[in-house]
Amino acid sequence: MPTYVFRNKETGEQFEKIMKISELDPFRAENPELETVIQSVSFGDSHKLSGSRKFDSGFKEVLQRVHEKTPGSQLNKSSSQL
Repeated sequence: MPTYVFRNKETGEQFEKIMKISELDPFRAENPELETVIQSVSFGDSHKLSGSRKFDSGFKEVLQRVHEKTPGSQLNKSSSQL
């Protein structure tokens, strides 16, 4: 079940609540003094996700074939130098 973060509009207090997705709308309707807080999500080490990743020649060939079969596509500089 997802964890939602809420903030009380009057007091500024924040708290987390675990509930089913189907419970979210009724909870909001019952608690108009609360607002949902949007949180950023980290999908891993940002260093590993940067352009410094190295791919083998087989993967480079696959990318090149995809580019050739996709009309109007452009390989950006970082993908063409994989």
